[in-house]
Amino acid sequence: MPSYKYKGRDKNGEYVEGHIEAQTQSNVVMKLTSVDVTPTSIVRTSDELTVEDIAVKYFGYGRPKIDDLILFIQQMHTLAKSGVPLMRGLKVVCETTKHNGLRNALTDVVISLESGYRFSKALEKHPLIFSSLIVAMIEVGENTGQLESAFLQIKNYLESEVETKKRIKTALRYPSMVLIAIFFAIGIINLVVIPSFRNFFTAFGSKLPWPTQILIYCSDIFVNYGWVLILLSVIAVIGFMVYLNTPRGQWWWSYCKIRIPFIGSIVQRAIYARFCRAFAMTIKANVPLMKGFKVVSNVADNAYLAQKILHMRHNVEKGEPLYIAAKNSKLFSPIVLQMLIVGEETGEIDSMLLEVAEYYEKDVDYDLKRLGDAIEPLLIIIIAAMVLILALGVFLPMWDISSVALKKMEGF
Repeated sequence: MPSYKYKGRDKNGEYVEGHIEAQTQSNVVMKLTSVDVTPTSIVRTSDELTVEDIAVKYFGYGRPKIDDLILFIQQMHTLAKSGVPLMRGLKVVCETTKHNGLRNALTDVVISLESGYRFSKALEKHPLIFSSLIVAMIEVGENTGQLESAFLQIKNYLESEVETKKRIKTALRYPSMVLIAIFFAIGIINLVVIPSFRNFFTAFGSKLPWPTQILIYCSDIFVNYGWVLILLSVIAVIGFMVYLNTPRGQWWWSYCKIRIPFIGSIVQRAIYARFCRAFAMTIKANVPLMKGFKVVSNVADNAYLAQKILHMRHNVEKGEPLYIAAKNSKLFSPIVLQMLIVGEETGEIDSMLLEVAEYYEKDVDYDLKRLGDAIEPLLIIIIAAMVLILALGVFLPMWDISSVALKKMEGF
């Protein structure tokens, strides 16, 4: 179906824009009018990415902050709990949303709902606004008839993510400041200090020790090819971000994130907690097990772990008990596996999965509190190594020079 980019004003006079699928421009006008949007410009678009699309896709330009999403989900939960129909609730929230990108996306979601789309499918058309986790949880809520509960789960998850990020930032603030100061000092030494000492060191004609040779070599690179390093760094960052938007790049980055020392295991267990909560929700609502696996694999929001979860689904589909499939996946600890056994034996697997989620959440909370203490020894070793190289590079040749000077003095 053709795609059109529109610009217009809503009934409050606020500027809105977005993309919409329709057969003709007349259909676009009808759809926009149905949601009280007066179009001022309608242009048929091609499949090629515009500069604006690239800015949004690869650099996050125009994306709502997580606080905006939390407010949106909180409002939808409150309206759903009060019995307000979904369509009316979305229109109300769309009018009160201040973020342009989110308001444009919600306008398109309302149009899609009026065109016959399911809510989750309408949200799925805006992957840069609504993550796969939000879409998957909404889909679970639709399938189970517990959309209100899905909104609450998403809100709790997003708030938990914000809290977790704040704790990680707090734990990493001091180490980051120290490392930045060290690298800044290294830059000053390479650009100012070493060039000043270089002529002084080489004037004596003696062979310089290897730490000094390394420092002089690095200084030459900084001084002579600094602009090349900056250009290569910019190209590398852009290339890396583009690569991360490919399926292979997402899988690789997902794998690397859970292998980062100290932080990787925390991220991994947080994902397990999220998966267990969503899976418990599908089981409690009598969603078929195979479909539950498929839907909840998106909740992981991690391509590598999602692949493992789908492999569990494949093993269960072949007739393996859930406990055996979980054990073969090598994702869960022995304690969790024992809890799953009990859940299968008692027929209360949903309650046991919630227990597992709480277990992981408490474990993550405990490790976050210890994160700063765990990083400090490694930080001290890194700083000590840097200081040692710098000290040896500067003082060793000075010792050699002083030795040569003393010998010359003794010769007189």
